[in-house]
Amino acid sequence: MSDLVAIVYPSEAKAEEVRQRLLRLQKEYLITISDAVIAVKTDAGGIKLNQLVNTTAMGAMTGSFWGLLIGVIFLNPILGVAVGAASGALGGALADFGIDDAFMKELSASLHTGNAALFVLIKNMTADKVLKEIKDAGGTVLKTSLDDSKEQALRDALASAAERPAA
Repeated sequence: MSDLVAIVYPSEAKAEEVRQRLLRLQKEYLITISDAVIAVKTDAGGIKLNQLVNTTAMGAMTGSFWGLLIGVIFLNPILGVAVGAASGALGGALADFGIDDAFMKELSASLHTGNAALFVLIKNMTADKVLKEIKDAGGTVLKTSLDDSKEQALRDALASAAERPAA
């Protein structure tokens, strides 16, 4: 079972920094991430999602490959690539992997303009080592599906960064 953690940061850059730290920790096998998305509240009041994987581009790429293959079989590779890319891009745009986009936009509606929320879907993690790596970034917990003790440990770790005086 996966756990969802959503943490609010003062900027998109700070949220991206923490996401990169988590991805580095994943390479060290300290955490397994299913999805990591940054939601930013724009000046116009809308919510922009910065996905880890661009499903539209990925769909267009795989659709192009299959379109080319089918086009070669039916002696019209150019048409095959065009049709394959278009159908793949459409399929990719409609696909929603990981965390539900509507859920993230709904939760992010309460953010202040310019703030960013990092949504992470975690399969498993070595909690003490992961918290040690991200606690100095600060942030405020928006929502989690962690059990009470783990959620409190996360809140305490992030709060300790906020209480530390600026150097």
